Amino acid sequence: QVQLAEFGGTSVQTGGSLRLSCVTSGYSVSNKCMGWFRQAPGKEREAVAISDQVSGPKYLDTVKGRFAITRDSSKEILYLQMTRLQPEDTAVYTCAAKTSYCGRAYSPQDFDYWGQGTQVTVSS
Repeated sequence: QVQLAEFGGTSVQTGGSLRLSCVTSGYSVSNKCMGWFRQAPGKEREAVAISDQVSGPKYLDTVKGRFAITRDSSKEILYLQMTRLQPEDTAVYTCAAKTSYCGRAYSPQDFDYWGQGTQVTVSS
C-alpha cells in the first residue's frame, strides 16, 4: 500500500524559507514521476514543481528561481525547498506520485497517489 505524508508546512513571514518533505512508504521514489501541487482557497490545484527523471525538473513560472524540488532515493523522500516566500504562495501543498515516468503529463489527473497536504501560510 502506497502512502505519502507531507511535513514541514507552517506559517512564515514574507521573504522566509521552508522545506517541505514528502515521506513515502510502499513506494520507491527512484525513476518515478513525483511532484508538488498546491491549492489556495477558491483556486484550482496547480502543479508547483515536478521531478521528471527524464527531462528534468519543471516549475510553475511564478516559483522559478525560488523553489527547488529534489529527492533522496536512499530515504524515499521528496523535498520542496522554498525560498523568498510571498503571500501568494499561501496554500495547501500536496505531494503526488505516479507509478512510472512522467511522460510529459503533469496534470493532477495524471498522478496516481496523493498525500493529505500540509498548510503553508505566508504573512506580509
